[in-house]
Amino acid sequence: MDDIDRQLIALLRANARASVASLAKSLQVARGTVQNRIAKLERSGTIAGYGVRLRPQTDTHRIAAMMTIEVEGNHLDKVLRTLRGDASVHTLHTTNGRWDLIAELSADSLEAIDQVISRIRKIDSIARTETSLLLSTHKL
Repeated sequence: MDDIDRQLIALLRANARASVASLAKSLQVARGTVQNRIAKLERSGTIAGYGVRLRPQTDTHRIAAMMTIEVEGNHLDKVLRTLRGDASVHTLHTTNGRWDLIAELSADSLEAIDQVISRIRKIDSIARTETSLLLSTHKL
């Protein structure tokens, strides 16, 4: 998976119903390139399907977590590119404290969250992580 694939996934996350023509224009590549890449990502299982995205308070059965991540050296951009391609990572925040990144995660079960955590911890250049499950959300 290269940068164009990651950018394509990000665009599809934002709008899975986007036309191939609009995706190609955003990526500055040919329509055929977008079609081929989508087909390749579907065949490989990277894109497992398309669906409806609900507001967080509507989707109460998903497990949500916040993961803080420490990145080794100057590899933040590389780690960000890798995480952007993970369907369980919904939002990434860079920070200025002890941790370099905060990732908002979600999955259908605790077992699936465990798999996400394990997968992220194996990414090259990630030195340390800490994860907290979100139990409830309160508005101000």
